[in-house]
Amino acid sequence: MVEKVITLENISLLDFLGSGNENVRQIAAAFPESKIVSRGNEIRIQGRAPEILRINDIINMLLQHYHRFGHITPDQVKDYISMEGVPFEENQKNDVIVYGNKGLVVKPKSANQRKLVEACFKNDLVFALGPAGTGKTYIAVALAVRALKNREVKRIIITRPAVEAGENLGFLPGDLQEKLDPYLRPIYDALSDMVPSEKLKFYQETRVIEIAPLAYMRGRTLHDAFVLLDEAQNTTSEQIKMFLTRMGPNSKVIITGDQSQVDLPKRQKSGLSESLKVLKDVKGIGVVNLSGKDVIRHKLVKAIIEAYEKSESEKNEIKDEYYRRKGSE
Repeated sequence: MVEKVITLENISLLDFLGSGNENVRQIAAAFPESKIVSRGNEIRIQGRAPEILRINDIINMLLQHYHRFGHITPDQVKDYISMEGVPFEENQKNDVIVYGNKGLVVKPKSANQRKLVEACFKNDLVFALGPAGTGKTYIAVALAVRALKNREVKRIIITRPAVEAGENLGFLPGDLQEKLDPYLRPIYDALSDMVPSEKLKFYQETRVIEIAPLAYMRGRTLHDAFVLLDEAQNTTSEQIKMFLTRMGPNSKVIITGDQSQVDLPKRQKSGLSESLKVLKDVKGIGVVNLSGKDVIRHKLVKAIIEAYEKSESEKNEIKDEYYRRKGSE
């Protein structure tokens, strides 16, 4: 039997260990032949050397995750435990999507983000669905930049529908492009993290990287390109069909959307929802669903999403009960 003691410094024990030490208990359950005890700011591990090394790797990964995001959830613990047999350093290296500016390393931070990366490698068309803050757009942009750097494609095309989120574009100053720039800002921010500013400017001037409203895609064939359609929940059925039929040879397409945030006029169906139903049996299309568990923004964002999901569920239950009673009268 070998013993190792890990001292936790400069962290919130509740946020790292979980309520009632749930995160540590989950690790212990995954390694029943070892004894793992948490007391104060120490984690004491007893067992065979190979297993202790594996547990140590998992805790190191969790510590790195905590220092970046400020908390650890049981689902994240489960995710790291599933990386069985992969040394800590090797896993970190293999997970990297792209190296960005100023030492930034872009890689998936949750199980579903990892599924999105894997789905993109396996399929030419992928739907990435989930609420705000789950990193779906950021990961998609990173995958596009990776493909361009590796010369797998010749250009990146990023588009989104020009639909106001409760605001009126007509009252904004400037021409159409200037009106749309604020709506495309998350895309520009992601690219700025991953491509040096001078190179990004050159790519845009030479149209190696093109960012444009969805209407500009009509009549084009997008070949040798990595194409990202963002905010697809705001497309109409005609728009998304038009976009999907633009795919050309050697193209990769990722479509992102949040079906809970449709900004289309009332009674206008979301083209994203319809396309998912129409294409459900088509082979070669990947669908990845992200959830509040994948949120990597401020920890309050996750709580906000969960509160809204609960409220929506309660509204649906009340509505269903109303129609049941009306039907029985």
